[in-house]
Amino acid sequence: MDDWPAYLNLMVSPRSHFVGGPISDRFAWGIFCHDVAQWSLLDHGALMIVDRSSKRCIGQVAINAGPFFPEHELGWFVYEGFEGNGYAYEAAEALKRWAFKELKLPTLVSYVDPENAKSCRLAKRLNGTLDIDALREDPTDLVFRYEEDT
Repeated sequence: MDDWPAYLNLMVSPRSHFVGGPISDRFAWGIFCHDVAQWSLLDHGALMIVDRSSKRCIGQVAINAGPFFPEHELGWFVYEGFEGNGYAYEAAEALKRWAFKELKLPTLVSYVDPENAKSCRLAKRLNGTLDIDALREDPTDLVFRYEEDT
């Protein structure tokens, strides 16, 4: 619950436009609860990214699935002021490895708004390749596909 205020602040702000926002407080609460509930329902979900030195929550990384995701998605965001420090890369790379090793997923995707240059660069840095044939809920999203690194 300590992570809720920062999460809400992002989701109701214009900064959330690449993740479907801005949205209402109630809708943000529903997504926040969904992120937690996936752990009980699907054995995966969202994790908050915490800065080790300050112990402050600085973002989120997740393996998302369920009826509104055509495939298992690797997603991430960092809060304002924490971009460009490698936090999202470190967290996403660790969760990606975990998903392949522990969940035995054959593949993962990231759905990225084409205007989100930072996330496009990060997806490529994570060894994602564009999959123009992948299913997607939003037809304008780019889909980056990840295969297990061998």
